[in-house]
Amino acid sequence: MPENRKIIYEIDKWILALVEKDIDVEEAMRQFIAANRDKIVICNDISCGVVPLDPVLRKWREAVGKSLAVLSRTSDEVIRLFCAIPARIK
Repeated sequence: MPENRKIIYEIDKWILALVEKDIDVEEAMRQFIAANRDKIVICNDISCGVVPLDPVLRKWREAVGKSLAVLSRTSDEVIRLFCAIPARIK
């Protein structure tokens, strides 16, 4: 992830790349959070719908959920955007 951006988006795709390469997502997220404390992070919600049959995609879905939970706990502010309506969670 480029560290010179103010906004980092689609981290779900970055997490998928980690899962596909069998990289420890929890450790990568700890490093990501430490390096990006001053950034706005955007992630697509992949938790809705049918659970994928593919084991890699199931692992990815789980990794995104856990990663967002950790990211949310360490964030100053959390906003969920649904149908262009922002909801402040934290």
